[in-house]
Order: sequence, then C-alpha cells, then structure tokens
Amino acid sequence: MNVELRHLRALAAIGDEGTLTGAAHTLHITQPALSRTLAQLEQRLGVRLVERTTRSLRLTEPGTRLWENAHRILGQLDDALADAAGQAAPRPLRLAFAWAALGSHTVPLLRAWRERCPEVPVQIRRADDPAALLRRGEADLAFLRLRPAPGDPHVVHRALARERRMAAVPVGHPLADRAEVDLAELGTETVALCATAATTSAELWPAGRRPRTVTVPGVDEWLTTIATGAAVGVTAEGTVYQHPHPGVQYLPVRDADPVTVHLAWHARPAHPAVDAFRRHTERHVWESGRPASAAL
Repeated sequence: MNVELRHLRALAAIGDEGTLTGAAHTLHITQPALSRTLAQLEQRLGVRLVERTTRSLRLTEPGTRLWENAHRILGQLDDALADAAGQAAPRPLRLAFAWAALGSHTVPLLRAWRERCPEVPVQIRRADDPAALLRRGEADLAFLRLRPAPGDPHVVHRALARERRMAAVPVGHPLADRAEVDLAELGTETVALCATAATTSAELWPAGRRPRTVTVPGVDEWLTTIATGAAVGVTAEGTVYQHPHPGVQYLPVRDADPVTVHLAWHARPAHPAVDAFRRHTERHVWESGRPASAAL
C-alpha cells in the first residue's frame, strides 16, 4: 500500500488534536500540506479515515483503529532507533488508571516494586480511558474498574480484586454517622455521577426507584459537589484511599454489588517488565489480603 511514516504521524496528530489546524501546528507543516497527506493515505488504503464538516472533525471507526496502532508503531520505532543509536535509557513502566489505582494497596505495591526492581521505575498516569492508552501503546499496564470491550484483540485483562461500593455523603448529612447505608436511602437524594468513572450510574438502582442524578466532569468536581451538600455519591472503595476529602464522609453500601478491579495490559507488550509487574501485583494482592474486599 506504500504507506509512509509521515502518513502515520499525520493521522496520529489529527486524532490527538481533533482539528487539522492543531495537527498541522504540532507537525510544523501547513494545513493544506496536512490535508494532502491525509487524502493520500485514505486513497492508498481505500477507506475513509476522517469525517469532516465545516464545524467538526472526527475519526471514523477504521480511522480510530489506525490512529491507535499508529501511536504504538511510532512509539516502538522511536524506541528502536534510540536503542540502535545507543541513546536509549531504561524506559519507565507506564501504569495508567482512571480514578483510584489500587486504593489502599497502591503505595505499598509501588514501594515493594521499587525495592525489588529499582532499575525499572514505574510512571503512573491518570486518564479518562486507560484502555485506550494501552491500545495506543501509551501505557504498559492499567488498573480498570470496567472490563474492556469483549473481543478487543489488543487488551488482555485479569480480574484482580473486588471492592465494596461506598456511599459518599457531606459531613453533617443525616446519613454521615451511620455504619452503613442501603441504595433505597441514597435513592431519595440527588446522586452525583462522574463522567470519568462509569462504575456508577442510575441503573445501579431498580427501575422505578432510580434517583435524580447530576453528571460532573471529574473527581474534583464530584467531591466538591458532594462536600457542598448538593448531592451524594456512590463509588468504589479505592476512592476512599485515593481521594479523601475533609467535607466528605464515606460509608459502605450494604446491598450494592462490589466492583471488580482488573489489571490489563497490551496483548503484545512493548516493555519487558510487564509480565514481572503483573505477577508482582497479583502476589501483593494475594499476600496482603483485603480487609474490606475479597481478592479473586
């Protein structure tokens, strides 16, 4: 098909920036030159990769798949060239998560890894969609609280542990001093849902008894909305340790199903320490136990 690296770099930049103007600026080329490169790539592949209107631009389904693969290919190429030139330093193992990593186990896990393998540092990154980072080769492993899409050939995952669901209520709320609550009690309140943490939705409650909801864009907004008394929330137990807040009280929800935490990695790992870190994580969870959640 005679596809060149400049074609892949062009599509990667377009997908990242979301506009031709932004992508052209990133690549230090003119917008007409970028448009010609994109058109050439689409012609050589015989498929539409980008849908454009006068107001918007979005990748098609084939374009999204190639965008993800282009990132992975270009990253591996850069690593290979640096290695061949003798310029490659040991690359950190990149670990992504959407909200709460591994809760109370996060710091002990990473400290134990640092003591065991000091030559392989771990770089953590919060992302709205950690699985997408895996597919693009921008992360080596990820903690997920939603299973990857069935049939995804790029992401391998393993259930790691179960976490209790926790209510988050404002300090001073009538429920704040309770040892635990149930969904029916929370269902009479407005419930804050976070757009980047899809483990909780109105469907957690039975049909006909679903609460009023308000959606906020991120964890900081979620915590502030609850702390100010505008809403309550439901989250996984890892949030209690990752995001304590002086204005928010956490307590268990006794009748809600737990959330399963998955450890995920790319089907073709680019980092040689992926398997070792996976085994380290599984062993750490098993040996340390989970006082409020059962290891799988």
